[in-house]
Amino acid sequence: MPAPPQPPILSVHGLSKDYPGVCAVDDVSFSIERGVVHCLMGENGAGKSTLVKMITGALKPTSGHLMVNGEAYDPCNTQDARDNGIATLFQELHVVDELTVLENLTLGMERSRFGILVKSDLEERVTRTLAAIEPSIDPSARVSSLSVAQKQIVEISRAASSGANVIIMDEPTAALSEREVERLFAVIGRLREAGVTVIYISHKLEEIFTLGDAVTVLRDGKHIRTCPLSDINGRAHLIELMIGRSVLHDYQPRDGIIDEAVLEVQGMSNALLKDVSFTIRKGEIVGFYGLVGAGKTEIARAVFGADMAAGSVRFKGQPVGNTPKKAIAAGIALVPEERRTQGLFTSMTIRENVPVMNLRRVSKRGVFDGAVEVEAAEDFRKRLNIATHSIEKHVEKLSGGNQQKVVLAKCLFSEAELLLLDEPTRGVDVGAKSEIYDIIRGLADAGNSIAVFSSELEEVLGLCDRVFLLFDGSLDDEITNGPDVDVAHILNVVTGGQEGVAR
Repeated sequence: MPAPPQPPILSVHGLSKDYPGVCAVDDVSFSIERGVVHCLMGENGAGKSTLVKMITGALKPTSGHLMVNGEAYDPCNTQDARDNGIATLFQELHVVDELTVLENLTLGMERSRFGILVKSDLEERVTRTLAAIEPSIDPSARVSSLSVAQKQIVEISRAASSGANVIIMDEPTAALSEREVERLFAVIGRLREAGVTVIYISHKLEEIFTLGDAVTVLRDGKHIRTCPLSDINGRAHLIELMIGRSVLHDYQPRDGIIDEAVLEVQGMSNALLKDVSFTIRKGEIVGFYGLVGAGKTEIARAVFGADMAAGSVRFKGQPVGNTPKKAIAAGIALVPEERRTQGLFTSMTIRENVPVMNLRRVSKRGVFDGAVEVEAAEDFRKRLNIATHSIEKHVEKLSGGNQQKVVLAKCLFSEAELLLLDEPTRGVDVGAKSEIYDIIRGLADAGNSIAVFSSELEEVLGLCDRVFLLFDGSLDDEITNGPDVDVAHILNVVTGGQEGVAR
């Protein structure tokens, strides 16, 4: 008699995750077979990261359940996932550079008795696993001497050595060269041959079609389709599944844009950026749209002088310099992606945060003027509609949307004429988003120039007069916004399918 069919290695049944005002994952169900590369696809915000966090025990689902090898699986933490054979490789590497490869491979798996390490076959087992996956890596080498790709292979080997039969890889090629990508693909192929299941998350469609056996597509937190890759009829079909709707945006052509180049960037290049050139005009809102690892944040930080880059940056015809201090002095301000850690002094009050980028405005002959500080904070509380009963409230106690308004107030108080907004509405509710959009439009109408760096397509299409499309550190196309924008073309470009001519 033939053996009964084996159950899927992982099954998701009616999984949902609710947050206040939003359902990040909505009644998702699908199964993953063993020994395959199963790709997880979807736009930014589709629910991929939340789903993975529930699978790995980092988040508890609101409803639904999981099964591993046909048995109930309810992880309370990430250790439960590892104990059930599920390991995750994140974009940020989790290796210790100061240790050797062998020490990294055994880290956390050492055997002890009464708190004392005891001899086992662990070192021999992990060395054998590493040799099977990538024999060129010396177990005695210090990890700091390895390339990024080799460090990833060390993590993969550690996961395989621990007995993991499901390895989740989240954007594993984001920081790799082409040669390193090929090497990683070869390693994934060997894992598949050894019966290990790989859940592969990437925005690069060519990788999906090269590696994948099956694909699951999520959209707006919902499960759209799970099927073999052979059932997907090329890039256009997959993009159609990912978007599946017309992207709603309420962009209205704006008056007041002056045909005068305020910012001119030529040949901006660094470890990620590749010869990026563009201009921004006075009174214009320009968007930079791309997926994970495309280079949005890197462009914003390089223009602001927070990161070094080759090439030239000129503002109002003059070189900007290469430090944030010089950028602020020139009239450029950055609203960073991470507002709590990079944009605010959260233990300080609203009043204390507002003037920090231009303390001279609250000083007279070198003496601090508290009355001017209070007047400025009250002015911005009213202008930006910061929801608080007092400017003496500590910023850490504000909602995300109101924290973002305080960051904007800081930048406006610096008298910036060019605002670089990196993910300006991340983590804020719908109402606060609408208010922030109105603020941005009002600033542009008043003659300020705005650059919006966003991973939300609806956001850039709703706000921006022009949109630059980014892929893998390159500015690959530029579109002028309007009612006839081709969303499928945009998705095709930012997933690496077509290069335009950047102007």
